[in-house]
Amino acid sequence: MVLQPLKMYQCSDCGKSFTKSCHLKNHERVHTGEKPYHCSQCGKSFTHQSALRQHQRIHTGERPYDCSQCGTSFTHHSALQQHERVHTGEKPYHCLQCGTSFTRQSALRQHQRIHTGEKPYHCGQCGKTFTYQSVFRKHQRVHTGEKPYHCGQCEKSFAYQSHLLQHQRIHTGEKPYHCGQCEKSFAYQSILQQHQRIHTGQKPYYCSQCGNSFTRQSHLKRHQLIHTGERPYHCGQCGKSFSQESYLRIHQRIHTGEKPYHCSQCGKSFRDQSTFHSHQQSHTGQKLYVCRHCGRSYTHARSLRKHKCSNIKPSDLDT
Repeated sequence: MVLQPLKMYQCSDCGKSFTKSCHLKNHERVHTGEKPYHCSQCGKSFTHQSALRQHQRIHTGERPYDCSQCGTSFTHHSALQQHERVHTGEKPYHCLQCGTSFTRQSALRQHQRIHTGEKPYHCGQCGKTFTYQSVFRKHQRVHTGEKPYHCGQCEKSFAYQSHLLQHQRIHTGEKPYHCGQCEKSFAYQSILQQHQRIHTGQKPYYCSQCGNSFTRQSHLKRHQLIHTGERPYHCGQCGKSFSQESYLRIHQRIHTGEKPYHCSQCGKSFRDQSTFHSHQQSHTGQKLYVCRHCGRSYTHARSLRKHKCSNIKPSDLDT
């Protein structure tokens, strides 16, 4: 039979008992808030001398706990124990709800919020709540405008590391997302998903006004301007408004004189791509615009519009 030491020293606040008076004194600081051990380097205070000694290793750089497997050193014994689980595969913290196991107790606590729905991190700016502190910190950049991830090629900055990695593909030319149907490759997963709708025929974005459907949300938004009559893109030179940004850009070339589309055959230049394509047909001899009444064809749409067909019957005018 093993004799247990008597716990003669009892805490008057919570009733806990201790075998030594020094242990009781240490414990009582939980209630009093007393922190008699001070760091001479940074002024922080601690309830226990052992906690001060651990803290001082931040300043001295001392790492007395070494991993026998890989040689990594740690300031705290508890940190070494956590690290050793990388090698042993031990996961001693188990979720009672779903059975998932974790190497650290803190990771288990975070995971349990999935089941409890707890979101302890609150944004003071917009009131949103978050399950994880890391996600909360990322969210705060929306309000602060902080962009800590910098591109070494063009000096652009980003709020999230994932956005920087995506951006860098512009410089590297990397296209890691491949279409299984036609073998085209894309820099972004979202663009691949949009592209795949060409093959599937899926059009998930519906216009509530007329029922038309679209492969992309941006195409739906552009279409809806037909119904609203909204023209949100304004020319700073003459005040004209346009429903699409591309129309505004083409219009602005009237003021700038820019003609970016050049004909390699005759050297003529054009403001917009459609006029350029029409012009190229004059060199190729293609006549894509056909009169449905007499079959005559023209290289330009305007020529077809001017065409007066003698074969039109009075009955055709009603159709």
